[in-house]
Amino acid sequence: MNNSRTGGRVLVDALVAQGCNRIFCVPGESYLAVLDALHDTPAIDLVVCRQEGGAAFMAEADGKLTGRPGICFVTRGPGATNASIGVHVAMQDSTPMILFVGDISRGDTDREAFQEIDFPAMFGPVAKWAARIDNAARIPEYIRRAYATAMSGRPGPVVLALPEDMLKDMVQVTAPPRVEAPVQAADPAEMAKLAGLLASAKAPLAIVGGAGWNAATAAAWSRFAGNWALPTAVAFRRQDALPNGDPSYIGNLGYGPNPALVKRIKAADLLLIAGPRMGEATTDGYTLIAPTHPGQTLIHVHPDPEELNRVYAADLAICAGMTAFAESAAAMTPSPREQTHHAAARAEFEAWRQVQPTGETLDIGLMVEAMRERLPADSIICNGAGNFSGWWHRHWHYSGPVCQLAPTAGAMGYGLPAAVAAKLRHPDRQVVALAGDGCFLMNGQELATAMRHKARLLIVVVNNASYGTIRMHQEREYPSRVSGTQLHNPDFAALARAYGAIGIRVETSGEIGPALDKALAANRTALIEMILPVERIAHSLTIRALRNR
Repeated sequence: MNNSRTGGRVLVDALVAQGCNRIFCVPGESYLAVLDALHDTPAIDLVVCRQEGGAAFMAEADGKLTGRPGICFVTRGPGATNASIGVHVAMQDSTPMILFVGDISRGDTDREAFQEIDFPAMFGPVAKWAARIDNAARIPEYIRRAYATAMSGRPGPVVLALPEDMLKDMVQVTAPPRVEAPVQAADPAEMAKLAGLLASAKAPLAIVGGAGWNAATAAAWSRFAGNWALPTAVAFRRQDALPNGDPSYIGNLGYGPNPALVKRIKAADLLLIAGPRMGEATTDGYTLIAPTHPGQTLIHVHPDPEELNRVYAADLAICAGMTAFAESAAAMTPSPREQTHHAAARAEFEAWRQVQPTGETLDIGLMVEAMRERLPADSIICNGAGNFSGWWHRHWHYSGPVCQLAPTAGAMGYGLPAAVAAKLRHPDRQVVALAGDGCFLMNGQELATAMRHKARLLIVVVNNASYGTIRMHQEREYPSRVSGTQLHNPDFAALARAYGAIGIRVETSGEIGPALDKALAANRTALIEMILPVERIAHSLTIRALRNR
């Protein structure tokens, strides 16, 4: 009996064996054999996107949501270069993802054939592994390794190039066994050292988040932090690492953090870093906490040994999976400590997150407040880069893993694609896409994808006719010399209606409640466009204040 299959069929079967049930793509003639195999594979939902950057963002978001690699297929040359932004986000966000790139035929390499690029060379610096599959018989091997690499240690992206003639080859192979991420337990001797250091600390503080953080991790951490009266902050855009209602939760780091939290971190005699890489945004350019952290004991816990002592010199480095570490920490016998330090830090957070009305014509803080009153606690909030996100970072209440999809890489255009992926993965949950006017138009065409797949979203576009974050920096460095940051925008509400969604325009605070009620009552995607004067350049900053400095 002849069990020969095309390389395309072998590849799809290998993905099914790994549990893949959704692929995001923009079709290309370079991987027609894969598309043909998908025609007869009901186990996989094929989501066809409108631009490769959007498809890659969706795959990255799907990886965040599931803990297994999000899968994206694009064609060679322009398709791969467009998709590279999603690979970069997956790398900096430590997200498991696999990008498959249809490639030129094997016999045409090194001729600068149509759309030819050396993909292992191109993606090598921004991926955990980048390779080309030249032998169809080895496809199961490559898929197994790709899943293992994407999920192990510090998770991240893998890129595999697929020569189009290889995908048509007929071979007889078996699908690879399902790969699971290895679990690394915390060393008991190191945990004993941790307990001793915590017991002797007068003002300890933890910063958590990063790769491998899930609901089980959060639950174990809550027990540990409560036992030890350990105030816990979260890294940049990892605000869902711990439910914000947890008594140990004291706020987030990144851009525009609570000044009281910054003061506490500087005053801490011990810092327990569990999960984060401690990147530039979390550490305010490596200044809030210096890599050598003089006067502070630093304990760094991370699942990848290569991340430990790479930037920050650790007094104690613990290589362990996040859930395994948190569960071991929760089992430690706590040392008695005064609760005042813990409670005071929590009170500072509670005061910081309260919305203080500005009295302006349109107050975005009141929008966040109105959303909190109307939306379920487990709503998934998705946003790209821009000052608009600061209102939600400060005032929204994140219920725990996973309800925040936001790129630590600072990529614009992420919110809408991520929201599409989230709604398809969790159709029973409320999903919100947040964007500035500049951010939205980078991938706004994925509204077509949302409508096609009936991914009912709430979209909020904050329109100040400006690249607001850059304008803020411009006013700080070159006051009153506006150059290159002003935007001419369409009517976003009308644009939403053109796609078949509800479109609502809001210009005053009094219109917020009715607009939200109308959007949430609609049985389809709804977009609320908020017209914000550029003077209110950030949640706690105006252009006038910048110029007065």
